[in-house]
Amino acid sequence: MITGRFIAFEGGEGAGKSTQARLLADALSQRGVEAVLTREPGGTPGAEAIRALLLDAGVAHDGQGWNPRAEALLFAAARSDHVERLIRPALAAGKWVICDRFVDSSRAYQGGGGGLDEAAIRTLHDIGSGGLLPDLTVLVTVSPAAAEQRLRLRDQGRSDAIGSRPTAYHMRVADAFVRFAAQEPERFAVIDGDGDAHAVHKRVLDAIEPLL
Repeated sequence: MITGRFIAFEGGEGAGKSTQARLLADALSQRGVEAVLTREPGGTPGAEAIRALLLDAGVAHDGQGWNPRAEALLFAAARSDHVERLIRPALAAGKWVICDRFVDSSRAYQGGGGGLDEAAIRTLHDIGSGGLLPDLTVLVTVSPAAAEQRLRLRDQGRSDAIGSRPTAYHMRVADAFVRFAAQEPERFAVIDGDGDAHAVHKRVLDAIEPLL
């Protein structure tokens, strides 16, 4: 059976990973590689509905948000639908799937940021998504100053229920991503995300070249 490639982009708020995911999908298409650009939470109608529950700051408990366990369950449910209805069929058809966030975001946000047990998150992923992992996870890292500038431009004073959490939370998230990449260097490519988006894109292309 012909199978495609699965690339996930990870990083903290303001890292520029969404831009890089889009640029990679465009570059692959220009090379004649059929690529599907998707995101988490989301990517399918059911998962997008769960996304609204997770990220709308006014939905959960009068703006107080979900507790980490409930949040992890919702993310796992959205991912399960995403994997079943979009990611696995696309890979089986020989397409490349470029995903803006995947399970490592749950590990970093609900685990590193929210304090949920790592084993519990992995168990949810095993149950919901059969333990599927990307062929390569591109971790985009940026300096705090660059992230802050990008968030100001992106959010225009507004942020979602997770992005608006305290700085200490996001520092724990960033530390978790760096730890994951150090623990699993064969699965991660760490990309310096500072500077011009097209310069960063060139670094991403260099990282995924062995998969082409």
